[in-house]
Amino acid sequence: MSDSWEGKKLPEVSLSSSAGSTVNLPKDSAGSWTLLYFYPKDDTPGCTKQACSYRDNLEKFTQAGAKVYGISSDSLDSHKQFIDKFNLSFPLLSDPKQTLSGPLGVYGDQEWQGRVFKGLSRDSFLVGPDGTIRKVWRKVDPTKTVAETLEAILKEAGA
Repeated sequence: MSDSWEGKKLPEVSLSSSAGSTVNLPKDSAGSWTLLYFYPKDDTPGCTKQACSYRDNLEKFTQAGAKVYGISSDSLDSHKQFIDKFNLSFPLLSDPKQTLSGPLGVYGDQEWQGRVFKGLSRDSFLVGPDGTIRKVWRKVDPTKTVAETLEAILKEAGA
């Protein structure tokens, strides 16, 4: 079953980056495959496993011609601490006002341990070189998503 965003253009948005700049999507990723992975919160168990797995496999994504961005609602200060603690080697983008996560359906009601709250789900989006969303993964498993997304990039990019 495909997601309603597959085949549509990624909305234009500017997000602050842990690299000290602003990333303008999809403009700044034009010509490259881009993986946007949304996660609930810096330095929590699942998010740490996911981020470290992307870190450990970043060279494979780079060799496939893909950029990787992690996105959460956390502040740049929180992102910096997370990056420093786990030696993350790719930028984290801050989306505190749900500028991108809202329209993409990532932000909304979440449930954890029987409690419902507003937050980000663990969703990933593969964006093609032309800015079109090629594949969407919803509510992913943080231990399996890296292999799934890499496999999709290799297949889509023909790498």
